Amino acid sequence: MAQAIIELNGVGKTFRSSDGHVRPVLEGVDFSLREGEIVALLGQSGSGKSTLLRLMAGLIEADRGEVRYRGQPLYGPARAISMVFQSFALFPWLTVQQNVELGLEARGLAKAERAARAEAAIELIGLAGYEGALPRELSGGMRQRVGIARALVTEPEVLLMDEAFSALDVLTGERLREDILELWQGGTMPTKAMLVVSHNIEEAVLMADRVLVFASDPGRIRCQLSIQLPRPRNPDSADVRSLVDEVYALMTAGAGRPVRVGAEAATEPAPLTERLPEADVARMDGLLELLAAPPFAGRADLPQLAEASELTDAQMLPVAHALALLGLAWLESGDLQLSALGQRYVDGGHALRQELFGQQLLDRVPLIAHIRHSLEQESSGQLPEKPFLRLLSEQLDPGEADAVLNTAISWARHGEVFEYDFHTGLLRLPTGELEAQDEAV
Repeated sequence: MAQAIIELNGVGKTFRSSDGHVRPVLEGVDFSLREGEIVALLGQSGSGKSTLLRLMAGLIEADRGEVRYRGQPLYGPARAISMVFQSFALFPWLTVQQNVELGLEARGLAKAERAARAEAAIELIGLAGYEGALPRELSGGMRQRVGIARALVTEPEVLLMDEAFSALDVLTGERLREDILELWQGGTMPTKAMLVVSHNIEEAVLMADRVLVFASDPGRIRCQLSIQLPRPRNPDSADVRSLVDEVYALMTAGAGRPVRVGAEAATEPAPLTERLPEADVARMDGLLELLAAPPFAGRADLPQLAEASELTDAQMLPVAHALALLGLAWLESGDLQLSALGQRYVDGGHALRQELFGQQLLDRVPLIAHIRHSLEQESSGQLPEKPFLRLLSEQLDPGEADAVLNTAISWARHGEVFEYDFHTGLLRLPTGELEAQDEAV
């Protein structure tokens, strides 16, 4: 077995919110990144993947466990480890050459050596001739190449890529990914190992020697899949398609905690503060209608459904999870199957869809049921959003808490469970119910 470059043993990380609540982000992570391998890391948004990368780079410290580089505890940033971020993170007032030289300048290299190494990295990544260009003069793909050149110019042993291709259009992302793999295979990169965080399952299968699937709340490695296929890999080959199916199945295993009951899926409700899938109702409706129609007729392989719906993995997987959570469909072995309730929903008109949706929200989403119950206890039938944000912030960071409440509000408005005033930040019972309550008083 190849030698481990970075090792994580029982690593845990917590963050403290502004109100003092401690939130576990990572827990019990055991992982080794070995020489000569590319590892892909998949998981839901907010599962701690980016935190894991920052621990491995030495940018933050673990609260529990140990991070080791070449057998020694890692304290602070490691010179032999570089990161490429989702955002291009370039200084707009600096040229390509100057942006790439920054890391070398911080290390105190002489000007002539900085220039020579930066020029070599720029040529390696396919940007020769653009050394004097400013970032605003470059396309998105070219700007990301600058970011990669800046990471490679320090000749790192380990390259950490945090969704480096996700901000690019599909064709540009594919081209850049293929170029990186060509450099890797050709041995022209100084890098000995790569860890790639991605939301794209096909990308992970095409790039990686191992795929890790991350669980959430707290983040931890749920399972891993070894990929033995030689590179370059044909995305349309039977072997690649089979692996993509397998990763979809791993990604959706336990989604919404489905339990088979006869031909239906009964789903345990989520905890009050659990992160809800960021799925909008229009996409949920569209996917259900597509699933019910030929050629799927109620059951679809997720990769085929993604292709037919023209949704990316990052867009479709939350929708599939939401449908499973609400009992409108269920997930099994990488397939999405319409439930009887889901079929009734698809067949129904707008009013019936709203009614069924609202019923499922109250039955299966404790946060929405809690907000509804709280509103019913108020004589005015309305409450500010802030107490519910504080509740969510006990377990989620402020951005995640805001996203979960926004999702709950969007779903509840569609199901006519409660309404929301965007100007005042007030949650309130539906107008008709408020009027009936006033008349009763």
